[in-house]
Amino acid sequence: MTDPALAPASFASNSTLALQGAVRLSDWGVIRARGADAASFLQGQLTNDVAGLAPGQATLAGYCSVKGRLLASFVIWSPAAEEFLLACSADLLAATLKRLSMFVLRAKCKLSDASAEVALWGLAGQAATDPWGDHHPAAPWAVHVASATEQLVRLPDAAGVPRWLLAQAADAAAPALPALADAHWRGLEAASGVVRIVAATADQFVPQMVNFEIVGGVNFKKGCYPGQEVVARSQYRGTLKRRAMLLALPAAEPAMAAGQEVFHDADPGQPGGMVALAGLGPDGAQLGLVEVKLALAQAPGAFHLGAADGPVLALQPLPYPLPVDQG
Repeated sequence: MTDPALAPASFASNSTLALQGAVRLSDWGVIRARGADAASFLQGQLTNDVAGLAPGQATLAGYCSVKGRLLASFVIWSPAAEEFLLACSADLLAATLKRLSMFVLRAKCKLSDASAEVALWGLAGQAATDPWGDHHPAAPWAVHVASATEQLVRLPDAAGVPRWLLAQAADAAAPALPALADAHWRGLEAASGVVRIVAATADQFVPQMVNFEIVGGVNFKKGCYPGQEVVARSQYRGTLKRRAMLLALPAAEPAMAAGQEVFHDADPGQPGGMVALAGLGPDGAQLGLVEVKLALAQAPGAFHLGAADGPVLALQPLPYPLPVDQG
């Protein structure tokens, strides 16, 4: 995508100041893993080093099929000894919990759906730090454990906006912050470049296709897990031909949604990628984290949403560089 006419002004502008507040993440859910073997069990199932997770730290992790495709992605932290909370998309929680439970066997680890007990909130903007004073975690993936029923996880910034994930008791009062729209929170998720796998994209992407290893979701030294050989091969043989990029669409166009295909002028006869996550950017335009073929991203022309003649998608800068030795 080399045509400068396709690149609108950066999303990092004064409009980011409007993205202040809290939103109940009703499309997220929580799996609880509890027991003496919880860490070792998760270590053998997920893409990241759960056993080595330091106190006061959270991590990203993925759950892959044997073919190395992401079935789910998690934000994981430990609120208490021998206990982990795994925040993921609510629409794939039941299937993921069922699949993980099949492999517990004799391990001392109980898995359960904790969504009815733990409410998740997305907090955005500097005003979100006020209730926690000096206790709010400032570095990405740091965790403030206020109690067994309240934890605050620092997420990576998005479009210049600081973000946190608040876990609290389901019957606790809502954060004393302005309301933030669901679509704006999803837009911040996309702008952060950190994918969240949803039902529409489950079993579609090897982690590197959505930059999951770049943002810290994969540990290549931790040992085996389902799909590990495929993920490692993609990393070390330089065979990866797809990456996630940030693409924008005017607000007036049809809504961009996870699972939609995109097409490119250079090869209009077949899909050139898939929307992984989408929402509204700080200026009101649509913003999507989209997995695309690298060869097309480097070719003249533009990506289009839904069809070869669909709305034109404009390239936006990611908050991190992509490797240059692939494609």
